[in-house]
Amino acid sequence: MTSSPPRRPREHKRTAVDLDVIVNGVLNHIGGRITDLSEGGARIDGASLPERSRCEIHYGGQIVYAVVMWSEYDRMGVRFPYELTHGPLFRALEAAREATPSGPARIFLSQRHTGFGRRGLN
Repeated sequence: MTSSPPRRPREHKRTAVDLDVIVNGVLNHIGGRITDLSEGGARIDGASLPERSRCEIHYGGQIVYAVVMWSEYDRMGVRFPYELTHGPLFRALEAAREATPSGPARIFLSQRHTGFGRRGLN
């Protein structure tokens, strides 16, 4: 019996986005929506191609090449062989990260009780 190697943590932080794209497979063009994006890959809802197939993602006049890593009936996960470093898709990723709050709101930290539990029991 062989054991699988331990999973490594993701190299890139995934960010929630909402971007309409066209996925170009070998034989067809499919409209989809990127809902999860990082420099190394994306989750595309509404489009599905076979695993290990290669495709092109068209967004904002840019073509990004990708390999399908997993696929379900109405969505798939793709990996970019070349990391996003520029172009419309990268700018959309940066804009989504800037709009996303990072960390807890400071207003709640100032209202914390110092005791134990919700009632502040000691």
